[in-house]
Amino acid sequence: MAHTPVNHPARPIYRAIGGLTGLYLVAFGVLGLIASAGDDVLAQDDTAVLGQGTNLGFSLLSVLLGGAVLAGTAIGRNVDVLINQGLGYGGLALGLAGLAFIRTEANIFNFSVATVVVVMVVGLVLLMVGMYGKVGTDAEQDAWQKARLVL
Repeated sequence: MAHTPVNHPARPIYRAIGGLTGLYLVAFGVLGLIASAGDDVLAQDDTAVLGQGTNLGFSLLSVLLGGAVLAGTAIGRNVDVLINQGLGYGGLALGLAGLAFIRTEANIFNFSVATVVVVMVVGLVLLMVGMYGKVGTDAEQDAWQKARLVL
């Protein structure tokens, strides 16, 4: 995308924010695994961690996604950009689906309104981190600058 910044000056800060987001997802997932130990994988009960509804399935998903974000942050070199953008869009879609199914039997991840808000915020943070973390050559940076000035 021509409008995505290349070699943004605040790139290390955005990368750190991505890592912290991954750490949050892993911490939430581990606490959720502890709180929902012994329950069904997709149980719909009153299990809550950090004020958010969860179950064993969503806790496992959070650990996996947080691990993917942390791995991408550790690897860097635009792998983190792809992971963060993909999971950011996925998080927004998951939040909207969770909101749509919150009071139905289709609420397989035991979402509450607080969970939906946090999932949407995490998705937006990952999108922001993915948009500003792109690394490229000087020629790619010049092309981005020229495209930015034309728009």
